[in-house]
Amino acid sequence: MGNLHPEESLVPQGWNISDASGEMSRGGSQTGIHHPAVLRLGKRSVDIAAALFFFAAFGWLFVLIGLFVLISSGSPVLYYQSRYGKDGRIFRFYKFRSMIANSAQVLEEHLKSNPEARRQWDEYQKLDDDPRITRFGKFIRKTSLDELPQFWNVLTGDMSLIGPRPCMLEQRELYGQNWSHYCAVRPGITGLWQVSGRNQLTYNARVALDVRYVETLSVGKDVDIFFRTIWVVAAGHGSR
Repeated sequence: MGNLHPEESLVPQGWNISDASGEMSRGGSQTGIHHPAVLRLGKRSVDIAAALFFFAAFGWLFVLIGLFVLISSGSPVLYYQSRYGKDGRIFRFYKFRSMIANSAQVLEEHLKSNPEARRQWDEYQKLDDDPRITRFGKFIRKTSLDELPQFWNVLTGDMSLIGPRPCMLEQRELYGQNWSHYCAVRPGITGLWQVSGRNQLTYNARVALDVRYVETLSVGKDVDIFFRTIWVVAAGHGSR
């Protein structure tokens, strides 16, 4: 992994990632990461309570968005993909569908014909102008409403409210020697990456943020991330 980019300045105060980036550039990593049982139990209890509250209070919103996806671009309403979870276990990750049906083929052709898009994809794993996204898909991605089905992932124990963003199968090698940090906790609906610039950060910086989150895991910092997420989503910072 290379040195981190200047985007690190977007990281919230109190979440310095310079030490983590130093570990990454040297290829070093801690192994056998363990968190206190009380912390793990408390975090899981909050996850279950929050997921149940969401479905009880906002189930109508879940249904409404599903109907809009169906009307605007047909079925299927939900999109799922295999992602890595805690301990490296693969699980089925859900979102409201925001892309066209043949998105993989469209992306491949777009990257072949557009060198700048290829550079951006290689560095960020995201595109400013993504030809795969539908009109309604742009709205639900901008507002993060496409993420709501992940409350089901939280309820079933595959994910947490707060944690590293779920890693795609083809992105595992981007974590390098820091893979054990990712596997130490459940991936989250939101996390330090989302409140630190989100898609404005390189993937390298995202990995460093995940390392720092795992090494400093606490209830207080989870609460801080939760309230920062509300502000980021409301303001639309860093979304694509």
